[in-house]
Amino acid sequence: MKKFMTLLACCCFASSALASEAKLEAVKVGVDLQTVARGVDAVMNSCHSCHSLKYIKYHDLVNLGIDKSVVDTWRGDQPMDSAMLAQMSESDAVQAYGKAPPDLSLMAKARDGGASYVYSYLLGYYITPEGMSGNHIYPATKMPDILGISGITDEAGRAEAQGKARDIVSFLAWAADPDEQTRHKLGYYVLGYLFVLTFLLYLVKNQVWSKLK
Repeated sequence: MKKFMTLLACCCFASSALASEAKLEAVKVGVDLQTVARGVDAVMNSCHSCHSLKYIKYHDLVNLGIDKSVVDTWRGDQPMDSAMLAQMSESDAVQAYGKAPPDLSLMAKARDGGASYVYSYLLGYYITPEGMSGNHIYPATKMPDILGISGITDEAGRAEAQGKARDIVSFLAWAADPDEQTRHKLGYYVLGYLFVLTFLLYLVKNQVWSKLK
């Protein structure tokens, strides 16, 4: 019994240590065009060679407000209504990493923790005692440290990497639900309409009942 309790205590300690190590950093995504534009630029330069965004088309970026000439440089000779597929073929990706990199279209919604998971993952890289690259959030990852966070030792450099990670996550949050802000704005109009309608019905009710008294 004593051995069992000791083993249980060790397991609990190990579990708590792993949980604290993998604690997510909360992030507030930006919804303004400037932040999302910086995010898509970072994704196209750092992630798009391996990762696709199959549910986002190039014309969606133009509709968002990204300059068309910039979008044209990203899409090359692909049609404007084509999906943002990775530059690397799936077979080459499997050969390089052992498996195809996941599509990023819904990544900010698909993971537990949402945008905070992706943000923490991007900033979760470190150098192991063996000199290899590891990640606190997803130890089995094959993706390189695209932000170079594991080699940054000064606060200014880390702050810059955090800002870039937030921009990337802000774009991915938009990509996962491009109509979210439109729905929010529409929701305010609907609530306003219901408030006015309720007030008018209240006045009508008072008028009707005043005649019955």
